[in-house]
Amino acid sequence: MNKHAVHPSFSIHGRTISFNDLTEVSYSLIKEGEQFEKQIGEFLLDWIDESVTITVKTSGSTGTPKTILLKKEQMINSALATGYYFNLKPKSTALLCLPATYIAGKMMLVRAMVLGLNIQFLSPSSNPLVGVKDSFDFGAMVPMQVANSLSRLYQIKNLIIGGAPISTSLRKELKSISNDSYETYGMTETITHIAVKPLNNGVGENVPFSILPDVEISIDNRDCLVINAPKVSEETVVTNDVVELVSKTEFHWLGRFDNVINSGGVKLHPEHIEKILSNHIDVPFFVTGVEDDKLGQKVVLVVENSVESDVQKILKSISEFKKFEKPKSILISKEFKRTVSGKVQRTKTLQQILRA
Repeated sequence: MNKHAVHPSFSIHGRTISFNDLTEVSYSLIKEGEQFEKQIGEFLLDWIDESVTITVKTSGSTGTPKTILLKKEQMINSALATGYYFNLKPKSTALLCLPATYIAGKMMLVRAMVLGLNIQFLSPSSNPLVGVKDSFDFGAMVPMQVANSLSRLYQIKNLIIGGAPISTSLRKELKSISNDSYETYGMTETITHIAVKPLNNGVGENVPFSILPDVEISIDNRDCLVINAPKVSEETVVTNDVVELVSKTEFHWLGRFDNVINSGGVKLHPEHIEKILSNHIDVPFFVTGVEDDKLGQKVVLVVENSVESDVQKILKSISEFKKFEKPKSILISKEFKRTVSGKVQRTKTLQQILRA
């Protein structure tokens, strides 16, 4: 690894760390730290070794988890793009409260080293800011952490949120928070986010995602997003995300192509139906399609740990549904299948219910 990949202003908990210090710091974290600190130490050792690549695991939320190789040079480029977009300067403060086993946590460390940030590690718990008095210029969280930290989010000037869908209720609550919060779009293959979307500070509901520097976007014949970002991925990334292009640099995300329900010849996006339902249902749920003799597929509402009759009453009271959008039946699961980062695994959850 090139020593220039570690900025002279890089520091951990206020202590300046040079490239030559990283080996000692890593072993100290592995030997004496808590489990999350051991994972940080292991990544830092991987970062400074002679290999030009890093092995990263995908989350498995939309398929089988897999292991991929990312070039360290591409990770550096991703960090530089994020630094440029958020105007992060040397000695800016950063918060790491995500596990370093996945790309989001790894990239917080890379950004700190490349941009010369002062990074502070916190246990990647569901409520990481409890008891924390420090403020930060930049941080990243998953929606569950955000929901549990609303009263303290003012401590993070620029917060990026990803890893799982952001509920409608959480979006509404973020409107009143006095920081800059952003929804991110990206994946492990694009080395976290390639686009961001502001969530508060006076922005409207239909603000599109804006791409980061050195990224080009288009759509294929399915209306799915195609990403050309040569600085972070040598191959063009063809996604399964159905989008509406607003401009050469902006897009609206509509839903997953592999989630689309064809009911009576009408193509329905579960994510749109879920947006309607989220204003009425306050427990975990998702919408999917199952085979139907008459319609081909019918819309089904899958709810976690609820009483079916209560959900039926809620459905009867909703008037915003268009043709075929209203769920035809309700399935109840005691507990959804989820990934380590908290994403609901729709297919596995549905299979679990249908097998029962």
